[in-house]
Amino acid sequence: MFKRILGGKGEVDWGIIFVVLMLALIGLASIYVAVVHDSSGANPMRMMVMQGIWYILGICAVIFIMQFDSERLWRISPYIFAVGVFLMVAVLIFYSRSYAMTTGGKSWFALGPLTFQPSEVMKPAFVLMLARVIAVHNLEYSEHTLANDLLLLRKIVMWSLPIIILVLLQHDFGTMLVFLAIIFGMTLVSGISWRILGTVIGAGAVLGGGAIALVASDVGRHILGKFGFQAYQFARIDAWLKPQGDTSNSAYQLWHSMTAIGSGGLTGTGFNVSHVNVPVRESDMIFSVIGENAGFVGSLIVLLLYFLLIYRIFQVVMETSNQFYAYIGAGIIMMLVFHIFENIGMSIGLVPLTGIPLPFISQGGSALVGNMIGIGLIMSMSFHNQKYTLSEREGFA
Repeated sequence: MFKRILGGKGEVDWGIIFVVLMLALIGLASIYVAVVHDSSGANPMRMMVMQGIWYILGICAVIFIMQFDSERLWRISPYIFAVGVFLMVAVLIFYSRSYAMTTGGKSWFALGPLTFQPSEVMKPAFVLMLARVIAVHNLEYSEHTLANDLLLLRKIVMWSLPIIILVLLQHDFGTMLVFLAIIFGMTLVSGISWRILGTVIGAGAVLGGGAIALVASDVGRHILGKFGFQAYQFARIDAWLKPQGDTSNSAYQLWHSMTAIGSGGLTGTGFNVSHVNVPVRESDMIFSVIGENAGFVGSLIVLLLYFLLIYRIFQVVMETSNQFYAYIGAGIIMMLVFHIFENIGMSIGLVPLTGIPLPFISQGGSALVGNMIGIGLIMSMSFHNQKYTLSEREGFA
């Protein structure tokens, strides 16, 4: 039946499907526990049903995207990118006022109980477009001279800067970091000389160090405020630096997340046994449920599942000689890896809170569908298993 749905053109990568399915089951169980012990009074079964619907939509997206080979993806990528940009602009006008009041961000559409965050589906659209830009450049300039590499870097910046600006206008610093991670990963594999990359990385390190220095002083915070940084973002940084300093306000969620994970010990407290209250933990703080209920062993299993997923995606990318596919794979890998690192890192106090969901586990439809689209792109590589390069097919550009 599955082959009939997919058209019988190639083989389905069941390894990727298995890992995503396991993560989805862990996600549903964790969401149930989180909502049951949430003081907001939300209905856990309703939340699970809604998440299940999003999983189904995500599966449909994967099956649909798998119908597109690299040539079709190549042709539609500018249109998908244009739709994404339109939605990113539209949300600045028609954003949910209630969500903006509670989160400080202007990144959500809302229609009754249904919400949608355009930046989440923009991530794979951006990967597609940037992969095309890099592939076209490398096809036209096969020799990586300093001038050619600088031109490619300029093109990457030109296509990326509008998206970064739109995300910043939405006051979504966490999502901006995801896009920066995607840009970095795809630039890294684009073939640009390390002389240029080393300079860029060094400049980024200096800017990052400077930003930390600014955040640490009142004068610096005033300067950053002129560039759009919000009070709640500074509060998150304060909570990260001193989570035990004010456990009743901005640091409450982080401190209790760390306490919940620590209380899980080696094997956890058991399913649906929660002794620590972590507010709204079904979304960004979902890892605290896993750490508390399943302990170190369960957390390690989740990390191993993510490792297997990334490893299998890497294998798929290495098996293709299609440059366009390879750049897409690099972008999707960086997108997932950054999400995993940032979410788990902020749950244990390693990095500041940024509102980044845990892929395939956290509650939330936009992020889930965006990640499933990314999986669909990877599955397309494996499914079609095309072995030609861009220069070997007419009419590609």
